[in-house]
Amino acid sequence: MPARKPEVVVVTGATSGVGRAVARLFAAEGWRVGLLARHDDGLEATAQELREAGAAVMAVSTDVADADAVEEAARQVEEVLGPIDVWINNAMTTVFSFAVDIEPDEFRRATEVTYLGTVWGTQTALRRMLARNQGTIIQVGSALAYRGIPLQSAYCGAKHAMIGYTDSVRSELLHSGSNVHIGMVQLSAVNTPQFSHCRSRFDRHPQPVPPIYTPELAAKSVHLAVTQRRREVYLGFPAYKTIIGNKIAPGIVDRYLGAFGVDGQLSELPPDPANAEGNLFEPIPGDRGAEGIFGDRTRGSSPLLWASRHRRPLLTLGATLLGAIGSVVSRRVLPTDN
Repeated sequence: MPARKPEVVVVTGATSGVGRAVARLFAAEGWRVGLLARHDDGLEATAQELREAGAAVMAVSTDVADADAVEEAARQVEEVLGPIDVWINNAMTTVFSFAVDIEPDEFRRATEVTYLGTVWGTQTALRRMLARNQGTIIQVGSALAYRGIPLQSAYCGAKHAMIGYTDSVRSELLHSGSNVHIGMVQLSAVNTPQFSHCRSRFDRHPQPVPPIYTPELAAKSVHLAVTQRRREVYLGFPAYKTIIGNKIAPGIVDRYLGAFGVDGQLSELPPDPANAEGNLFEPIPGDRGAEGIFGDRTRGSSPLLWASRHRRPLLTLGATLLGAIGSVVSRRVLPTDN
């Protein structure tokens, strides 16, 4: 039997930031979209927005830190929308703080949502996809999955763990010859409401480290990972610079971040009132949408992402040009018969 055309995508953390932008993009392409989040206001607003655009939507209030709740949400999505073809693990929360000041319950909660939420989503998706021998799972990661930075030890630790877990699962899928694909997207800084609704212990509003990209561009990175079944996609030059630079000279990166990494993440703006408690344990009322407050500083394009999307024709073109150059050079250098 031929593989069924992908039609159903599930997005966790779907009500704001990157998750909201991803849901919009897939809905615009005609996919049926399962929305998972614990934020009822945001779920209702997101579902209404997508339905008004003509999409079929199933929204399920879900705390991804609860494995049973994730399993039940998947059951409800499939009951209404059909078999899940793509699962995108995007939900996260964190604490902006020096590590020594983070309480045990805060570390635990950030890890349960950001890391274990990814594990529970993947396990739930695998139980369905393996039986059908098809499907795609994408983890929304970060350059910080490779390089920890100050003030974000809870988040960085969880993102690092995602890589180890994902690599293990990928190896197991290859061992069994499964057609199920698992990949990651490593983001640079993105202008999302995360910086206004995550818990912070500072009297200055947290900010993404420039250059900052739009949530829509992050969504395109996720879409690329899904449609081309990529092992890994990086968004923007900062992700490449951070990941590769840390592999080459981690000690230099340590010192640079020690000198500039703290102030670089704190703006001159006063904190959002929501920063005091954040959404660590309870959702923040209202609809936060996809965009954060730094829209005047964002970039909506990335030449490297464009090149990644078109890498096959670019490689073909490059090989053709090299061949042509080689042919010209050989004619000028090699002796010919007279």
